[in-house]
Amino acid sequence: MSMESPAERYAAAKQRAAEAKTELHGFRHGLGFELDPFQIEACQAVEAGRGVLVAAPTGAGKTVVGEFAIHLALSRGQKAFYTTPIKALSNQKYADLAARHGSERVGLLTGDTSINPEADVVVMTTEVLRNMLYADSDTLVGLGFVVMDEVHYLADKFRGAVWEEVIIHLPDSVQVISLSATVSNAEEFGGWLDTVRGDTAIVVSEHRPIPLWQHVMAGGRIIDLFAEDLAFDQVADDLGEGGDGDIRAMVNPELLKLAQRDLRSGFRSTRPQRGRGGRRPADRRPDEGVQKFRMSRPEMILSLDRAALLPAIVFIFSRKGCDAAVDQCVRSGLSLTTAREAEEIQRAVDAVAYELPKDDLEILGFWSWREGLIQGFAAHHAGMLPIFKELVEQLFARGLVKAVFATETLALGVNMPARSVVLEKLEKFNGEEHVTITAGEYTQLTGRAGRRGIDVEGHAVVLWQPGTDPTAVAGLASRRTYPLNSSFRPTYNMSLNLFSQFGRDRARSILESSFAQFQADRSVVGLAKQVRSREESLAGYRKAMECHLGDFEEYAKLRYQLSQAEKDASRSANRARASAAERSLEQLAVGDVVQVHGPRRLGRCVVIQLSDGRDPAPTVLTEDKHVRRLHAADLDGPVDIVSRIKVPKSFTGRSPKERKDLAASLRNAVHDHRPPRRDAVGFDYGPDSRHEERITALRRKLKRHPCHGCGEREDHARWAERWWKLRAERDRLVAQINGRTNTIAKTFDRVCSVLDAYDYLHTDPESGAIHTTPAGDRLRRIYGERDLLISLVMESGALYELDAAELAAFITTLVYQAKREDNGVHPKLPSRRMGAAWETAVKCWSDLTDAEEQHRLPETAEPESGLVWPMYKWVRGQDLKECLRGVDFAAGDFVRWAKQVIDTLDQLAKVPDTAPRFAPTCRQAIELVRRGVVAYSSVTD
Repeated sequence: MSMESPAERYAAAKQRAAEAKTELHGFRHGLGFELDPFQIEACQAVEAGRGVLVAAPTGAGKTVVGEFAIHLALSRGQKAFYTTPIKALSNQKYADLAARHGSERVGLLTGDTSINPEADVVVMTTEVLRNMLYADSDTLVGLGFVVMDEVHYLADKFRGAVWEEVIIHLPDSVQVISLSATVSNAEEFGGWLDTVRGDTAIVVSEHRPIPLWQHVMAGGRIIDLFAEDLAFDQVADDLGEGGDGDIRAMVNPELLKLAQRDLRSGFRSTRPQRGRGGRRPADRRPDEGVQKFRMSRPEMILSLDRAALLPAIVFIFSRKGCDAAVDQCVRSGLSLTTAREAEEIQRAVDAVAYELPKDDLEILGFWSWREGLIQGFAAHHAGMLPIFKELVEQLFARGLVKAVFATETLALGVNMPARSVVLEKLEKFNGEEHVTITAGEYTQLTGRAGRRGIDVEGHAVVLWQPGTDPTAVAGLASRRTYPLNSSFRPTYNMSLNLFSQFGRDRARSILESSFAQFQADRSVVGLAKQVRSREESLAGYRKAMECHLGDFEEYAKLRYQLSQAEKDASRSANRARASAAERSLEQLAVGDVVQVHGPRRLGRCVVIQLSDGRDPAPTVLTEDKHVRRLHAADLDGPVDIVSRIKVPKSFTGRSPKERKDLAASLRNAVHDHRPPRRDAVGFDYGPDSRHEERITALRRKLKRHPCHGCGEREDHARWAERWWKLRAERDRLVAQINGRTNTIAKTFDRVCSVLDAYDYLHTDPESGAIHTTPAGDRLRRIYGERDLLISLVMESGALYELDAAELAAFITTLVYQAKREDNGVHPKLPSRRMGAAWETAVKCWSDLTDAEEQHRLPETAEPESGLVWPMYKWVRGQDLKECLRGVDFAAGDFVRWAKQVIDTLDQLAKVPDTAPRFAPTCRQAIELVRRGVVAYSSVTD
């Protein structure tokens, strides 16, 4: 029997009746599952007309909020855009929404793909929406909602700024629904959204709907990471916010013992120590107990299968490593699929093969890829053909592929959850060095584990490697710190678009509203507080050093100036001494016997060989028969030549006997006091006269000052010393504040100075008004890392001379970015006209980077020639195998860069007021590139 009063029952009934009239009520009933509290809260805020920031773990279901916004738009007759950071995620979301709402109501725009662009719901990459906003596209008419999926991507160093541009420029009438991974500064980011977009609800959930258990796999055994039965959330809660509790006390003792055995075996880091020739030193040979924890990849998959932890994603931070893992599993004879599953996979794979040029299948690695899939294995990385990756995602989602070996790019948002996630190593190569992954990266990667509606729990497994530290693994697994930091900075294209639409002053104020400036300003608040604190202390110090005889602050300043002058004199003397030492080494000859004064205490030596490098560093033999290189840093001053002896021409210093004989000659020469061949040059390395005069003058002033005779002078001086030290701290803080205040606007001013130098901006001599020139208006249509460089090369006319095939190949030099150095600045190009265009591009780049250095701006990346020949062969009709012959390109990389070339050519075709035949040539070049595997996309099928 209900304990509610009639009034309470009436109120509850009234509330249910009110809820039944909301759009959320109908939406919930069409889902087939219950919404979590954070989803309900966020959806209610959306229906109330508020912007929303949802920060929740991977797999928590935050995209439901975006889907509700789309539901609202359709019910109200408005448009909705769904933006993603990568094309693969856009393709996947397009397929999901088209299946839900019908393909006639859903469109897709990803730069090189356009499907139903005027639909009610359009899925697009964030760059496409940014370009629409700057072009004031008619497609924006009627837009009610923009869902920004994976909005934490705005921290990306290269592309993150686009998110901020979109958020700032969207019309006020558009509701923005931002979906983010769990970030530790969601309140800060939400506060910025509230400032620039208006009322924004911040909905944060750190709860994973599927518990995540942490393990370490050693020798086929899957060992719990934590001593107690704790899932991810529980560990983090026990340690407290920030994870600063006693992590070691929570680690499984069995793993700690294993680490001790590992340490005793000589493994002192995550990478095995190697001796010369790549062999491990004899005293560091691991014992059998440690060796047995090594395992092959097929053995690792078998262990996961026995523990019922498949399907699994195994993260290997290397493309070649992913491909090798599949190959190893296939060659081992291991198969994870049933006959029915294998047949189903074979049909899906052969359907893809039917669409591809038969001659390209071998170079695409199709047959080995097919064999792996049929046995239940696949790789997933950026070097694969997009349609291959898409099919892997589909087959994995259907439960047909059981193990995927992936690089970290899979963690960017593609919906591909697994029962378990395995990390083969906890370090990756960041382009410069091997670094340990961060706690945020660990959370992002392992967040894939646990399929909602399928699994009751997910599992994160770290493979044991020599030198693994369980406490460090536990630290990664227990911390949820993932700060979102802006990477925003004004680019040339952005600055011109802002300038053209809003003018300089308004553009500066818009840039000052960026999240980057918001964060800088917040840090300034903290710095300003520190400044105020120090100024209060300075006032107290000033009071404590007051003197009845005179102005002690003035006296303290004299003392400070004297101290600095003496330090300057000492530094000057040290520099002079080092210079004198270097000059004395330059004057030595073979056979000179010298007296060496310095920290190494070499004593008397004889010069046996002069250095052939730029810095003088002769080789000497000491009296105790040691051969040493003598550097200026080894000397306290110039060497003294005390004698001279004859050094045999055959002397090498390798034989103990010859060293002994020459050392005896050295001692005899010194004993006989034989005069040197030449006199040692005198060197003066004391303080110069300017320093001496200043020091003398300051000492005189100090003695004449009234406070010099004060009986409490030294007590006052101690307070003065503290005052000077604290004032220096205060001044450094003030400098930091000045450096962070209006930083984005100052960068904009420097960008505008470069644009002005290149006549992309023009100042009216009469009114003083600044506006964009025709060249500036053309640059407004060019987007990319090298936007201004592309524009400069186009403005030079060099591109107008090229035919379609040459243009397509040459554009790669302004789009492609190699991971390492290519073939220099004078490559051999397919035609004379392309060679001339290359020389122009290099000259433009050189001049541009000079200007950027002068204006303290990041330098534009130089032109790259590594993709010219493969692309030229491709547009001339050769097959993919021939195009990639002799170059280090994966087929997927070639296709990805080819699509970026298409995107750039499409931009150039739309640039206004170019040469008459240029736009048609661009379109012709696009058609030459868009063929075969480049043209094929499963999204359109």
